[in-house]
Amino acid sequence: MGVFSARGQWISFADADGVTQFSDLAKVEKRALEAMKRSAFRTLLMYAFHFEVWLFAVKSIRDTQCGFKLFSRESVRKIFPQMHVERWAFDVELLYITEKLNIPIFEVDVNWQEIPGSKLDPFTASFQKGIDILAIWIRYLFGIWKIQYQNQ
Repeated sequence: MGVFSARGQWISFADADGVTQFSDLAKVEKRALEAMKRSAFRTLLMYAFHFEVWLFAVKSIRDTQCGFKLFSRESVRKIFPQMHVERWAFDVELLYITEKLNIPIFEVDVNWQEIPGSKLDPFTASFQKGIDILAIWIRYLFGIWKIQYQNQ
């Protein structure tokens, strides 16, 4: 097998049908290197956060914290007036409401790079995000916050 003959630190292969573009290999390598730079603790917190978001709020998006969000004007009029959260989980509530209103959501991979020297404590920020997500779920579940479905 070819992979056993490879000599580099990184080993890659593609399907024989040619649907994978080798020009994207640089993206894959960059992502792998970024993942290696992230500490195991931060990686664990990331996966725990993604699971909690999926469990209690947003099912259709893997990464709710992406820096880019793009909305039509009509969608903004339906979603943003219903927003309550102004802190860590703002993105989660935004996408939760969007899903509940059946507004189409598309996830597009973009380049992302962790910035060294962040002043945020990952544990404290993750803990607060977790509290915020539970608060979102509980408030919508028990009708404390309501989503207005009319005028769709």
